[in-house]
Amino acid sequence: MSEPISAPVAQGHYRTAVLAGGFAYSAGMTPRRAGVLVVRGRVGQEVDVATASWAAGLAAGNALVAISEAAGGLDLIARFVRMTVYVRCTPEFTELSTVADGASAVVAARLGEDALPVRTAIGVSALPGGAPVEVDVIAAVRR
Repeated sequence: MSEPISAPVAQGHYRTAVLAGGFAYSAGMTPRRAGVLVVRGRVGQEVDVATASWAAGLAAGNALVAISEAAGGLDLIARFVRMTVYVRCTPEFTELSTVADGASAVVAARLGEDALPVRTAIGVSALPGGAPVEVDVIAAVRR
Protein backbone atom coordinates (compact mmCIF):
# COMPACT_ATOMS: atom_id res chain seq x y z
CA MET A 1 0.00 0.00 0.00
CA SER A 2 1.36 3.39 -0.89
CA GLU A 3 1.62 6.24 1.56
CA PRO A 4 -1.05 8.92 1.29
CA ILE A 5 0.04 11.71 -1.07
CA SER A 6 -0.97 14.44 1.36
CA ALA A 7 -1.34 14.74 5.08
CA PRO A 8 -4.62 13.54 6.56
CA VAL A 9 -7.26 16.23 6.95
CA ALA A 10 -9.03 16.58 10.27
CA GLN A 11 -12.70 15.66 9.98
CA GLY A 12 -13.66 18.00 12.82
CA HIS A 13 -12.23 20.61 15.16
CA TYR A 14 -8.94 18.98 16.25
CA ARG A 15 -5.34 18.44 15.14
CA THR A 16 -4.32 15.28 13.32
CA ALA A 17 -1.19 14.94 15.48
CA VAL A 18 0.64 16.74 18.27
CA LEU A 19 4.06 16.53 19.89
CA ALA A 20 4.46 16.45 23.65
CA GLY A 21 7.34 15.31 25.84
CA GLY A 22 9.29 13.43 23.16
CA PHE A 23 6.23 11.67 21.79
CA ALA A 24 3.91 12.21 18.84
CA TYR A 25 0.24 11.39 19.33
CA SER A 26 -2.07 10.88 16.38
CA ALA A 27 -5.77 11.48 16.24
CA GLY A 28 -7.87 8.49 15.30
CA MET A 29 -7.32 7.83 11.60
CA THR A 30 -9.78 6.10 9.31
CA PRO A 31 -9.07 4.64 5.86
CA ARG A 32 -9.15 7.89 3.88
CA ARG A 33 -7.39 9.15 0.80
CA ALA A 34 -7.42 12.92 0.22
CA GLY A 35 -10.03 13.22 2.97
CA VAL A 36 -12.40 10.70 1.36
CA LEU A 37 -13.36 7.54 3.24
CA VAL A 38 -12.58 4.69 0.82
CA VAL A 39 -14.15 1.79 2.76
CA ARG A 40 -17.42 1.80 4.72
CA GLY A 41 -19.28 -0.92 6.53
CA ARG A 42 -19.23 -3.41 9.35
CA VAL A 43 -16.55 -6.08 9.44
CA GLY A 44 -18.18 -9.49 9.37
CA GLN A 45 -21.13 -8.13 7.44
CA GLU A 46 -20.44 -5.76 4.49
CA VAL A 47 -16.63 -5.81 4.87
CA ASP A 48 -14.52 -8.98 4.77
CA VAL A 49 -11.41 -9.56 6.88
CA ALA A 50 -8.94 -8.96 4.02
CA THR A 51 -10.53 -5.62 3.12
CA ALA A 52 -10.66 -4.57 6.77
CA SER A 53 -6.99 -5.48 7.23
CA TRP A 54 -6.08 -3.43 4.15
CA ALA A 55 -8.17 -0.53 5.51
CA ALA A 56 -6.36 -0.76 8.86
CA GLY A 57 -3.07 -0.47 6.97
CA LEU A 58 -4.29 2.63 5.15
CA ALA A 59 -5.43 4.17 8.44
CA ALA A 60 -2.06 3.37 10.07
CA GLY A 61 -0.31 4.93 7.08
CA ASN A 62 -2.38 8.07 7.59
CA ALA A 63 -1.36 8.14 11.25
CA LEU A 64 2.28 7.73 10.27
CA VAL A 65 2.06 10.67 7.84
CA ALA A 66 0.34 12.84 10.46
CA ILE A 67 2.90 12.17 13.19
CA SER A 68 5.87 12.43 10.83
CA GLU A 69 4.66 15.88 9.74
CA ALA A 70 4.18 16.92 13.36
CA ALA A 71 7.66 15.62 14.23
CA GLY A 72 9.35 17.30 11.28
CA GLY A 73 9.98 14.22 9.14
CA LEU A 74 9.74 10.46 9.00
CA ASP A 75 13.40 10.10 9.97
CA LEU A 76 12.56 11.65 13.36
CA ILE A 77 10.10 8.87 14.26
CA ALA A 78 12.11 6.42 16.37
CA ARG A 79 9.35 3.86 16.74
CA PHE A 80 5.67 3.43 17.37
CA VAL A 81 5.13 2.84 21.09
CA ARG A 82 1.42 2.04 21.23
CA MET A 83 -1.24 1.47 18.60
CA THR A 84 -4.95 1.00 19.11
CA VAL A 85 -7.06 -0.43 16.29
CA TYR A 86 -10.81 -0.04 16.59
CA VAL A 87 -12.82 -2.44 14.43
CA ARG A 88 -16.47 -1.75 13.66
CA CYS A 89 -17.79 -5.28 13.59
CA THR A 90 -20.70 -7.61 14.17
CA PRO A 91 -21.12 -8.88 17.74
CA GLU A 92 -19.91 -12.37 16.84
CA PHE A 93 -16.78 -11.23 14.95
CA THR A 94 -13.60 -12.32 16.74
CA GLU A 95 -10.77 -11.85 14.19
CA LEU A 96 -9.83 -8.43 15.54
CA SER A 97 -6.12 -9.22 15.69
CA THR A 98 -6.12 -10.34 12.06
CA VAL A 99 -7.63 -7.01 11.03
CA ALA A 100 -5.13 -5.12 13.20
CA ASP A 101 -2.25 -7.03 11.58
CA GLY A 102 -2.84 -4.88 8.49
CA ALA A 103 -1.89 -1.81 10.50
CA SER A 104 1.15 -3.54 11.99
CA ALA A 105 2.31 -4.64 8.53
CA VAL A 106 2.41 -1.03 7.33
CA VAL A 107 4.38 0.09 10.39
CA ALA A 108 6.89 -2.74 9.90
CA ALA A 109 7.21 -2.04 6.17
CA ARG A 110 7.86 1.66 6.65
CA LEU A 111 9.82 1.76 9.91
CA GLY A 112 11.14 -1.81 10.30
CA GLU A 113 10.18 -4.69 12.56
CA ASP A 114 11.94 -3.07 15.53
CA ALA A 115 9.51 -0.16 15.32
CA LEU A 116 6.45 -2.34 16.00
CA PRO A 117 4.48 -1.13 19.03
CA VAL A 118 2.38 -2.79 21.65
CA ARG A 119 -1.12 -3.01 20.24
CA THR A 120 -4.73 -3.28 21.26
CA ALA A 121 -7.59 -4.29 18.95
CA ILE A 122 -11.08 -3.40 20.11
CA GLY A 123 -14.44 -4.26 18.56
CA VAL A 124 -16.94 -1.38 18.48
CA SER A 125 -20.43 -0.76 17.14
CA ALA A 126 -19.80 2.54 15.32
CA LEU A 127 -16.94 4.63 13.93
CA PRO A 128 -16.83 8.05 12.24
CA GLY A 129 -18.48 8.14 8.83
CA GLY A 130 -19.27 4.44 8.94
CA ALA A 131 -15.59 3.48 8.70
CA PRO A 132 -14.78 -0.18 9.38
CA VAL A 133 -11.57 0.67 11.27
CA GLU A 134 -9.90 3.53 13.11
CA VAL A 135 -6.27 3.59 14.23
CA ASP A 136 -4.47 5.86 16.67
CA VAL A 137 -0.81 5.77 17.63
CA ILE A 138 1.75 7.09 20.03
CA ALA A 139 5.28 7.30 18.64
CA ALA A 140 8.63 8.12 20.20
CA VAL A 141 10.34 11.02 18.46
CA ARG A 142 14.09 11.52 18.09
CA ARG A 143 15.32 14.89 19.30
